[in-house]
Order: sequence, then structure tokens, then C-alpha cells
Amino acid sequence: MSRTRSDLKGRLTDGLYGLGWGAVKKLPEPVAAALFRNLADQVWRRRGKSVLRLESNLARVVPDADAARLAELSQAGMRSYMRYWMESFRLPTWSPERIKASIDVRDAHRLTEGLDAGRGVVLALPHLGNWDLAGAWVTTDLKVPFTTVAERLEPETLYDRFVAYRQGLGMEVLPHSGGAAFGTLARRLRAGGLVCLVADRDLSASGVEVDFFGATARMPAGPALLAQQTGALLLPVTLWYDGTPVMGARVHPPVPVPETGTRAEKTSYMTQALADAFADGIAEHPEDWHMLQRLWLADLDPQGEAP
Repeated sequence: MSRTRSDLKGRLTDGLYGLGWGAVKKLPEPVAAALFRNLADQVWRRRGKSVLRLESNLARVVPDADAARLAELSQAGMRSYMRYWMESFRLPTWSPERIKASIDVRDAHRLTEGLDAGRGVVLALPHLGNWDLAGAWVTTDLKVPFTTVAERLEPETLYDRFVAYRQGLGMEVLPHSGGAAFGTLARRLRAGGLVCLVADRDLSASGVEVDFFGATARMPAGPALLAQQTGALLLPVTLWYDGTPVMGARVHPPVPVPETGTRAEKTSYMTQALADAFADGIAEHPEDWHMLQRLWLADLDPQGEAP
């Protein structure tokens, strides 16, 4: 793609997201819900690359599913994905009461007790449900600020939109830029703070290899390393929709730091424990896993990068 076409596509994408945040929140909720459900079905029927990749990923999650079942799951998956975007475009207008009523968190005591102990907490989540809504619940209901990282997007104006959106929900957002972000996260945790990271897909191509649904994938080492270096509690979290306006959430038991082993061995063990918790949640609600990119090593190109 030429630089001119790439720039044009970037400006168009940025404009569409701007329209979403500006217009969708003004629609009556039933109208917005129907609009995004219809959009999901249209995208699904076109059978583009994203839908085919989602279906391929779901085939690993539900290995005994036949073609009809995979098609059913991928359609439900696109509807779930579009629900995420519909909610995200409207979330800045929701009251704290609406946010609290829109999520049911199981075992939240694991998070609150960890924060009360003053040791810092790392929440690690997969791309399940609406992680922005979960973050808004933390900042509005628990009234706890937290720090997260965001992938650099092109054009820069689109990245700025996402940062402004999440900052508006009470999050501190750092660019995904390696050591600089890691150092800031570590300082927040040593001060007893909260860090939330989406952690089921490695963006650096240097993550930790894990067994995930019977095949090898790479997941980021950051959550495990932060817990080791700061003494923070590491808690996996999974999210799901259940056919109602309320999103479910579960705070899983903490992942312990092994008492023995090298740093690499400890990181491998802890990252595998995260992957196992993620797999439990994804297996229960595969249609809510919004993984539209390549994940498993066998699906990546020879350079190990997703297209």
C-alpha cells in the first residue's frame, strides 16, 4: 500500500471512530443496539479476513465443533465484538450508577483485599467481553485509579482518541513502549497502586511461550515480571456476556511467585498459570473472545509476526 493510500485509510479510520464517539452515544439505546447487531451480521456474512481468523481461532478453542457450529460461534462472536464497540462509544455518558449496574463481579474481594494490604495489584485480562467497562467499574464503583498501557495506533490522532477516551474513564494510559512503560508500572505498584493489562497476545514478539488449548502461543511476560519485581499480587480476570445487559466478571485466585527457579523459569510458570485461567474463561464463553488476529505460533508467518 502506498504512503498516500495508507494516510488516506488512516484519516478515514480516525474519522469513523470520531463519528462513533460523537454520534452513537446520542442514539436511543435500542436503536444503537440494533444498529450494531445488524452491522455485526453484515460483517459476518461478508466472510472477510477478520471473520475467518476469528473462526480459525475458535476452532482451536472448540476443537469438536463442526462447520455449522463454528459459523454459529463466529456470528455470535461478531455480535459480541460489536456490542463491545457500541458500549465503548456510549460509555463516556454512563453515570456511575449505570456502570455499577452493568457488571456483576464475582470474587471482587480478591482485588479489594490485595489493595487494602498495600502491596500493589496487577490485573491481567484476555480480550474477553468489555475490558473498558471493567476498568470503568474499578474507577467509579471502587473509586480506585489504575494504570494501563495502550498499543500505538496509526494514525497518531486515532491513538490520541483512545488515550483520551480511557483517560476520561479515570485510567492512566501509557504507550506500549517497552522499558519506559515497565518502569512506570513498577513504580505505581511499589506505591501500592493498581495496574491492569490485557495479556493474551504478545505485541513484542518476545513473549513467553505457553500451552494454550493444546498448541503453543506467546503471551507477554510483563504481568509476571511486574509481580516478581515489585511483590504485587497477580490476579487473572475473565469477562463474559450472558444474554442480558449485565456483563459477568470473575477475579480468579492469585498466581503465586514460585519460591525457587530462575527469573525465566518463574516467569514461564506464572505466564502459563495466566494462560490456564484465561483458557477457563474463554472455554466457558468462546463467543465473547474478541481475538481477530493470529495468536498461535503455528499460525504466524516465518518472522513470527501477525499480518
